[in-house]
Amino acid sequence: MNLFEKEELIRQAAEDFENQSPEKLLAWAVERFPNITLACSFGAEDVVLVDMLQKISPQTDIFYLDTNVHFKETYETRDRLQQHYGVEFVQVLPKLTLEEQAEQYGPELWKKDPNQCCNLRKVDPLTDILKNYDAWITGIRRDQAPTRANAKKVEYDVKFGLVKFNPLASWTNDDVWNYIRSNGVIYNPLHDNHYPSIGCEHCTRQVMPGEDPRAGRWAGFQKTECGLHK
Repeated sequence: MNLFEKEELIRQAAEDFENQSPEKLLAWAVERFPNITLACSFGAEDVVLVDMLQKISPQTDIFYLDTNVHFKETYETRDRLQQHYGVEFVQVLPKLTLEEQAEQYGPELWKKDPNQCCNLRKVDPLTDILKNYDAWITGIRRDQAPTRANAKKVEYDVKFGLVKFNPLASWTNDDVWNYIRSNGVIYNPLHDNHYPSIGCEHCTRQVMPGEDPRAGRWAGFQKTECGLHK
């Protein structure tokens, strides 16, 4: 398939699936792109996609970026999901351990330069793992942040050079939680304690009523994204 044909396929799919269910898009995605993977952060949206994908294509790879500084509740959620579905999520680690990172860049890099820390512990590992696939699935939603407002259900990811599926792009937060409750999906208990968006332990705080849902990420910095999504 040449570039023009791929671009036309993506454009047409984005149009065709805009008003279709996430399950229908996932089923088409795994059939059209067998070499596809789901990126899972163990947040609410991603556990929904894990549940859907296990019902549609349980053999599809699911990976997570292990920064080594996730909340213990996040690791526990990973373990519970693996046990429940009988799967092994692909662990993707940074090239540097925390000790090596401290030696090269100084201690607690996340306090001084969170962008650099995210690049080392998230973006670079993601770049490496995505080289093995033709397409990836993410849990981003348009109403999560202004930076995601124009996300299409199907698009070409210029940053990483592959097709990107966002099956929940048009869903609201209520849609996510209605699915979780209706299907008894395992989720991170931090969500019940004012953590709507969960990242690394050092860079995530509680969000109080009335605050923006992503206000708890990188508080004190002009930063709202870790760099995984353009």
